[in-house]
Amino acid sequence: MRIISWNVNGIRAVEKRGFGAWFAKEAPDILCLNETKADPGQLSPELVNPPVEGKPYTSFWASAKKKGYSGVAIYTRVEPLDVHPMGSAAFDNEGRTLEAEFRDFTLIAAYFPNSQEGGARLDYKLAFCGAILERCNALVRQGRRLLLCGDYNIAHTPIDLARPKENEESPGYLPEERSWMDEFTAAGYVDTFRRFHPGEAGHYTWWSYRTNARARNVGWRLDYHCVDKNFFQSVQSSIIRPDVEGSDHCPVEIELRI
Repeated sequence: MRIISWNVNGIRAVEKRGFGAWFAKEAPDILCLNETKADPGQLSPELVNPPVEGKPYTSFWASAKKKGYSGVAIYTRVEPLDVHPMGSAAFDNEGRTLEAEFRDFTLIAAYFPNSQEGGARLDYKLAFCGAILERCNALVRQGRRLLLCGDYNIAHTPIDLARPKENEESPGYLPEERSWMDEFTAAGYVDTFRRFHPGEAGHYTWWSYRTNARARNVGWRLDYHCVDKNFFQSVQSSIIRPDVEGSDHCPVEIELRI
């Protein structure tokens, strides 16, 4: 099973940059989008029900109350047993998560908040991180296999960004954020890309639009597929797709043996 996660930085914007053709070519089993910045009523029929050959997709949406902000979506060819947001108004009002229960595992598609300059939303960010970890732990205790994918808005370690020294006080690399990632992985969750690519530098998923950063590969690794440690044995590969353009992020992809 192939699952792709991509922060599209506005689904209507990426539609104009060839999203439909890319989706048709890739045709993953499940596609999770972050920062959709829209609700289904604002979208073309092709975005709600993509005309991809083969088994049709069903789409699910969590949109922010604030127009043109945040939001996540899941397109799936695999029929879920249930799909719902986190269940916390503070986060659901910003369209931060969708949880899809499948027969063999639970998928959480998440768009973590940005802590913003000066840590203006750090408390909100850490509250979200805490709620996500609590939910993951609850699912694992129930015996569920878990995949948490999306834009975490955190570069975990110095190897996960091109210029760590210069960014020690930057949102996404604050000590409190990195500490939460330490807590998350210590709780038994595996950063699948890093497990397959230990110690490899230069792998990023986001590049600033300024200063031609993508062409120079001056980036950050902010997008993840993480699984509980028992589910990792079912992971066949975990890769980054920097060849795919259209957003300031690129997709990340995981293949599961299901």
